[in-house]
Amino acid sequence: MSRPPRPPSARPAAGRAESVTLRKASGRSPSSQRWLTRQLNDPYVQAAQREGWRSRAAFKLIELDARFHLLAPGMRVVDLGAAPGGWVQVALHRGAARVVGLDLLPIAPIAGAELIEGDFTDPAMPGRLSRALGGGADLVLSDMAPNTTGHAATDHLRILALAEQALAFALEVLTPGGAFVAKVFQGGAERDLLMPMKSAFRSVRHAKPPASRAQSVELYVIAQGYRPTRAP
Repeated sequence: MSRPPRPPSARPAAGRAESVTLRKASGRSPSSQRWLTRQLNDPYVQAAQREGWRSRAAFKLIELDARFHLLAPGMRVVDLGAAPGGWVQVALHRGAARVVGLDLLPIAPIAGAELIEGDFTDPAMPGRLSRALGGGADLVLSDMAPNTTGHAATDHLRILALAEQALAFALEVLTPGGAFVAKVFQGGAERDLLMPMKSAFRSVRHAKPPASRAQSVELYVIAQGYRPTRAP
């Protein structure tokens, strides 16, 4: 069993770690070699391993929370695309009362969280998650991203479609005043996502946390103050 993470820090501790250089290995492609070298020398990867977080992505939520105050004790939180569980860990450490993580991939158990292997687009899933939470969600998180093709325009449209599905799900399970956070890629064609968000939430903003790699095109859209539409 992995050790529990330390209390969340805003970012990796100061100080330069010793650079690691990999020997070339037979059967390893140049791109794999570059990826492994980058991982080994990434201060966020090193900090995640040192502090017990399951992924460097934990720092993205820590930084977003520091800026937007997303998490609070007693909250009910849903994490879509939760594997391997870094965001679930952060939510628990911030005092969330109930956390449900959902992913198509299996997630190793995390004490205090309910982890579901399944598809959030399943029509039965909102009801299942509400039962697991004991009510509606105060916060819906989505760090999901589709497999990239390398074609920027195609990848942008694919992640927007995924974010739109996550938004539709969030609008089914959020409580009044709740919040929604989703990953998107930089680019145009966001109108179909932003317009319903601006209608449904008090504020909608974009952010790129420091833990997001400089060369990455990812952004996060943060919608706060859910205002459900009342039936006439």
